[in-house]
Amino acid sequence: MNKVLIFGIFSLLINCTTSHQIDIQGHRGSRGLMPENTLPAFEKAIDLGVHTLELDLAISKDRKVVVSHEPYINSLFCLDTLGNEIDPKTDKTYNLYKMNYQEIKKFDCGTKKFHRFQEQQKIKTHKPLLSEVFEMVKAKNSKVKFNIEIKADPKYDDIYTPKPDEFVRLVLELINDYDVFELTNLQSFDLRILEEVKRQAPKMKVALLVDESEVIEDKLSRLSYSPEIISPYYKLIDKKIVKNLHAKNFQVIPWTINNVEDMQLMINYGVDGIITDYPDRLIKLLKN
Repeated sequence: MNKVLIFGIFSLLINCTTSHQIDIQGHRGSRGLMPENTLPAFEKAIDLGVHTLELDLAISKDRKVVVSHEPYINSLFCLDTLGNEIDPKTDKTYNLYKMNYQEIKKFDCGTKKFHRFQEQQKIKTHKPLLSEVFEMVKAKNSKVKFNIEIKADPKYDDIYTPKPDEFVRLVLELINDYDVFELTNLQSFDLRILEEVKRQAPKMKVALLVDESEVIEDKLSRLSYSPEIISPYYKLIDKKIVKNLHAKNFQVIPWTINNVEDMQLMINYGVDGIITDYPDRLIKLLKN
């Protein structure tokens, strides 16, 4: 075979291999390394070199957009306003939707040992506002993107969260105020939220979250439009499923992959991004 032709084929293969960049997403910032959904966790993720900050939202009584996975103070990793342990049987009574943000801010959600994450550094910190995250990113002059989950459930409406129309409106207002629309995608397990996002902001990039008990195609069929991203529990996919979703012009970004062998498997499947509690592990793997 002609040497020039061989070199051309080799170059093409190299380009095809290196042109596909995995979107490194820090789950709740960098939950394996720092207290989840806190400014220190997001700063750590940025310093490590993630491309995207993944985070969750709740709403306070005074309609502040709070970064929190649960709409209440979780006793697993938070202490009360006096620094005491919270009884797990009562933690849902610490309802963020019934507290003004200045009260929420008094809870320490970084000092308590979280046994699931042995490498997690302990530091006294609180649940930040989404606006504080945007301001921190701007101050660091970072080009990081935002994958923002709106946590909703019909049984939480007007109890733990506002209804979808208000919830989405409050989030979009902040995204527009801080001029990060082009850097952001919104995601949710709740189809009502995704329908509301498309109604209020037709150009917003959307990710459909698929839980481990759900079927990707079934859930997708119940959405009135095609989202840009399918974000399933990682064990729901294989190489064929990823290929088929790509053929339909979906990006595939599974969650939450912490084991290096599983990360490599997802890379082999050809996923577009990986959401992980340990972005340091994924970054090291990709460098190697």
